[in-house]
Amino acid sequence: MMSRETLTLVLKDEQALLAAYMPLLDQGGIFITTCDRYELGQSVDLQLTLPGETVHRQLTGEVVWVSPEGVTGQRVPGIGLHFSQAEQSLREHIETLLADQLNESVPSYTL
Repeated sequence: MMSRETLTLVLKDEQALLAAYMPLLDQGGIFITTCDRYELGQSVDLQLTLPGETVHRQLTGEVVWVSPEGVTGQRVPGIGLHFSQAEQSLREHIETLLADQLNESVPSYTL
């Protein structure tokens, strides 16, 4: 059994949020840059700070994407966390922040 640690992600602006947000997941998700190893399906605690906010949101997500250290191309190492059903209000809040930008084809960490 792997122990759980808490990752911290502070997104300074909407461009950083847009690059990290994973809207294609059912409940939304977020990409966290890390060189640490994680397994698909692993549960990870996250302390998330969104642009313009000082409140740290505590949430737990499931690893659904892994970009290992040494990944090629424009990718950076890290993991994609799928938000739980309990985080539906977070997904809605993020999509409100990014409302005009979600349909644009801007580079992201995952696709």
